[in-house]
Amino acid sequence: MNTRCYHADGEKGERIDKFLSRQDTESSRSYIQKLLQEGKITVDGKAVKANYRLNGEECIQVLIPELREPDIAPENIPLDILYEDEDILIVNKPKGMVVHPAAGHYSGTLVNALMYHCKEGLSGINGVMRPGIVHRIDRDTTGSLLVCKNDTAHQNLAEQLAAHSITRIYHAVVHGILKEDEGTIDAPIGRHPVDRKKMSVNYQNGKRAVTHYQVLERFRNYTYTACRLETGRTHQIRVHMAHIHHPLLGDTVYGPLRHPFVLEGQTLHAKTLGIRHPRTGAYMEFEAPLPPYFKELLEKLRHM
Repeated sequence: MNTRCYHADGEKGERIDKFLSRQDTESSRSYIQKLLQEGKITVDGKAVKANYRLNGEECIQVLIPELREPDIAPENIPLDILYEDEDILIVNKPKGMVVHPAAGHYSGTLVNALMYHCKEGLSGINGVMRPGIVHRIDRDTTGSLLVCKNDTAHQNLAEQLAAHSITRIYHAVVHGILKEDEGTIDAPIGRHPVDRKKMSVNYQNGKRAVTHYQVLERFRNYTYTACRLETGRTHQIRVHMAHIHHPLLGDTVYGPLRHPFVLEGQTLHAKTLGIRHPRTGAYMEFEAPLPPYFKELLEKLRHM
């Protein structure tokens, strides 16, 4: 069991399940309610129900059961490798591929393919579900992804990621015409207060998130942009561009459901990845070519 402790600190009158779902962004409200039913959440040492309302001074203890991780099998799935040496691997991830196994996706993931390609040569810091994975990109986002082959490389690159020194530039097509040639969005991101499956700009409970954008090309009703991540929050570019009323084309979670194109998810590509090599310290930069669907879309937009 993992134990997490929280203090209500003035949250008077709020339901405990709602309070905890705000505090613990990794757990859904339904999962917290399940823990309450099982007596794994106590207030000042006593089990309570989901409708318990806080008086603002309680000490809350949550017992999280250890998750049993399923066996992840290597799979012979072709990889588009941009670079590889004894420490790292840069992969050009295709659209529709999940990065690491999760509920409902225990096969066909990038991790399954990496386990086949690298055999035992992947870092183990993130456990059996995410071997070698330092950062992730969404299922429908394409482009460059960094993989580590040993724990030393993983630790080094995780530190670079935490220090915001890794170059990550994404290309995207957004709705509307951006007036400024470049700009910066500095707005904290956290779980959506109502829809726990979504992220949102959240000034009360979010973490600092910064995206720098630059216009590459303007079309009728759309703009082709380059977005550089300073931080790396979940769905950061998607949330930030929607926040300034320019959601990504094809993003039906944060943008319009309808558009005149046939697309599978958001138009977002991890174009450029730059790191300092974990062994040599030399700066290295990698470019993932735009996928065919993206290039075809740009041509259509140029002739609209």
